[in-house]
Amino acid sequence: MTDTAFDRSAGGGVRDAQNTLDAKDAHHLRGNAAGAGRALAWLLVGAGTLGLLASFQITVDKIHLAENPGFRPACSINAVVSCTHVMLSDQASVFGFPNPLIGLVAYAVVVALGVVLLTGARLPRWCWLGLNLGTLAGAVFCMWLMSQALYVIGALCLWCCLAWAVTIALFWYTTAHNLRHGFLPAPRTLVLGVREFHWAVPAAWYGVIALLVVERFWAPW
Repeated sequence: MTDTAFDRSAGGGVRDAQNTLDAKDAHHLRGNAAGAGRALAWLLVGAGTLGLLASFQITVDKIHLAENPGFRPACSINAVVSCTHVMLSDQASVFGFPNPLIGLVAYAVVVALGVVLLTGARLPRWCWLGLNLGTLAGAVFCMWLMSQALYVIGALCLWCCLAWAVTIALFWYTTAHNLRHGFLPAPRTLVLGVREFHWAVPAAWYGVIALLVVERFWAPW
């Protein structure tokens, strides 16, 4: 049995067996440790690495801006795609320090967990739920930052957009994994639906963001 909702490498017989998962099976799984298929483990490593890259680059550019107000980051292309405007905004330091410092820590943890899972290790339920809570908080924070970028700051930071994208993927597929293993209580039909159509939620999420960006900045472009 694969450990991720989106790992489709198993044969039809395994999928049929998965579809017979009932409430008793879920109760048995809940509270136990669980590993992850290679797809989810690599997602944690890959998305976490991209998040680290984005956080690092934003941090470096903010340091350069602090040292030289005339510095122009490479991602400042025009009035709409302007990392400079975003980095100099109040929203860039919500908690009194640069937001990317949070990313440097959080994405490093995600990468570390992905590497551990690639070794075949099983993580306890509390660890999976902690990862789910952390990615949920990250997704909510990213969506708030997105709303600020679109409707208050009026500019986009490409590195920030990358962080938003990977955080959404991390949150959704961690949630799907926890539903699959019974770590999150949910009706059986929902669990089976998430397993079969795992791609639908992130696709719709990204699509809505793209539409909002186009609607907001179509005229300026």
